[in-house]
Amino acid sequence: MQTLDHLPAGHPPVKTGKIGVLLVNLGTPDAPEKKAVKRYLKQFLSDKRVVEIPDIIWQPILRGIILNTRPKKSAHAYSLVWTDEGSPLAVYTRRQAEALAGKYGDQVQVDWAMRYGNPSIGSKMEALKDAGCERILVAPLYPQYSGATTASVHDAVFDAVKSMRWHPAIRVLPPYHDDTDYIGALKTTVEAGLAGLDFEPDAVIASFHGMPKRTLELGDPYHCHCQKTARLLSEAMGRELTIAFQSRFGPAKWLEPATDLTLEKLAEEGKTKVAIFAPGFSSDCLETCEELAIRGKEDFENAGGERFAYIPCLNDSEVGINLLDGLVRRELAGWI
Repeated sequence: MQTLDHLPAGHPPVKTGKIGVLLVNLGTPDAPEKKAVKRYLKQFLSDKRVVEIPDIIWQPILRGIILNTRPKKSAHAYSLVWTDEGSPLAVYTRRQAEALAGKYGDQVQVDWAMRYGNPSIGSKMEALKDAGCERILVAPLYPQYSGATTASVHDAVFDAVKSMRWHPAIRVLPPYHDDTDYIGALKTTVEAGLAGLDFEPDAVIASFHGMPKRTLELGDPYHCHCQKTARLLSEAMGRELTIAFQSRFGPAKWLEPATDLTLEKLAEEGKTKVAIFAPGFSSDCLETCEELAIRGKEDFENAGGERFAYIPCLNDSEVGINLLDGLVRRELAGWI
């Protein structure tokens, strides 16, 4: 660890000379329990990037209805996928950071944080700065850019920097929805998943997280990024992919087609064998492990489907870590 030279007598030690890399994902409650989920949802659904409704209208709905009804249901869903190490999203994000640690020399410190819940972005930014990181690369693990995800991470990072007297230099990993290595990693993972099945799917579904349609009309590039990812992957694999959007919430019109309705429609059309994957998620989480792998299967079978397979995200697989390593190295150019 380097320190500033020629400090006057009695000056406290100052750590310098380090570079930080902070992987950031969406978030998770601390436990699959109603109280913890309520705390998490309050933070998540109070973010103006997530819910673009004036507080005078939204907060009474959030505090009076949603936070008194949704936490119990969500806690049950989390309990279905919770592991001995914690929620899948936290487990895989931590493993990704651990897998990258040490790859860039002693000068670089790799850590991870959650936009909502723990460990928070603010606490990790402060820890990296205290460890002597004068330069920090923040890597939001969202391949497709959205104001509700990527931009919200930016907000939290710079809110954390506001409280610092001595600011580190900041770089932010850009969206990588059309990156050749990302498409290649998806191709490898999806094709391996399909090869491991004991049936040939009638349809392969790429399910992205949904967003209100209004965000597209306001200029958010998310929908276009999702479409481009699916198109490039379809071309790379040489097979058709069915695009759908999951996780609708509230009465607003959302991006279509909806994943649950798509599954039902395919079954009703006689396509009784499907495989589904979630290219917009860098790690498996509630929305993939419960919403797709459990409820999606139930929706499909209830509509007449016979065979259903969920293909996991990149997670901490070798191909997934190689992708993250390449993205991080590219953004650290000139710093190491």
